[in-house]
Amino acid sequence: MADGRAQSWWYNHRTGEVEEGPQSLGSDRDGPYASREEAARAPEIARERARAWAAEEADEN
Repeated sequence: MADGRAQSWWYNHRTGEVEEGPQSLGSDRDGPYASREEAARAPEIARERARAWAAEEADEN
């Protein structure tokens, strides 16, 4: 970004598009991510986190 702030990337799960900066409604996007590539992997990252949380919860019971 031109003003020196760190660039952020978002994944719009409604459209499947990666956005530079927060462009859409907060309820439609996930992020921020450090890179375009990481934002593009947002659905995969969410699945990985959900599996890890489920495993933690199963271990606690």
